[in-house]
Amino acid sequence: MAVSYIKLWKLLLDKRLKRVDLKERAGISSSTLAKLGRDDYLSMESMEKICKALGVGIGDVMEFVDSLPEKDGGSING
Repeated sequence: MAVSYIKLWKLLLDKRLKRVDLKERAGISSSTLAKLGRDDYLSMESMEKICKALGVGIGDVMEFVDSLPEKDGGSING
C-alpha cells in the first residue's frame, strides 16, 4: 500500500490556496511540504495540523492506494 495526497491538492484548488498557503496556515515545515509532494508518509502530528488548518478530516486529504510495480528500466531478464 502507498499513500496519496491527491485529495489534498484538489482541496487546495477548490479553496484557491497554494502550497505555501498550506505551509503557513498549518505551521508545517518545507520538508513536510516536500514529503507531501512525493507522497511520502507523514507523522500524525503533521496530518492533524493540516486537517485543522483546512477544517477537514484526514480522509479528505489522503488515502491509501495500491502501490504500482516499479519499472525495471526497460531491461529484459531472461
